[in-house]
Amino acid sequence: MKPRISVLTLGVDDLEKSVAFYRDGLGLQTEGIIGQEFEHGAVAFFDLQSGVKLALWKRADIAHDTGLYVTPKSPTEFTIGHNVGSKEEVDSVLEQAEKAGATITVRGHETFWGGYSGYFQDPDGHLWEVVWNPAWGITE
Repeated sequence: MKPRISVLTLGVDDLEKSVAFYRDGLGLQTEGIIGQEFEHGAVAFFDLQSGVKLALWKRADIAHDTGLYVTPKSPTEFTIGHNVGSKEEVDSVLEQAEKAGATITVRGHETFWGGYSGYFQDPDGHLWEVVWNPAWGITE
């Protein structure tokens, strides 16, 4: 297996609400919800960088597709890291997310490793870390 991720799919409870959060609130580009004509098929894709996609799919549909049961949510299972170019940009993105309806769990702060970061949860509780790492450059 090559070290490559092409799609990150988040399970959501209310697809329309989640699409509005990411599209209208955070400004991510999407063609909207597709596949509604198929049972368990409605999904929305957002373009990230370098061909990577963010997909939103109903939790119940993921359970159906994988043969698993829907389990209780746990926002501490993983985080999604969004690296930015400055401390100010961390605070700006956190503010944008909060205005869009996110819950800020940790405001921007200096980290023990020399960076600056904060966390927010999207409407379904998925945890995003907005982080500036002085050792990493940002490629657009």
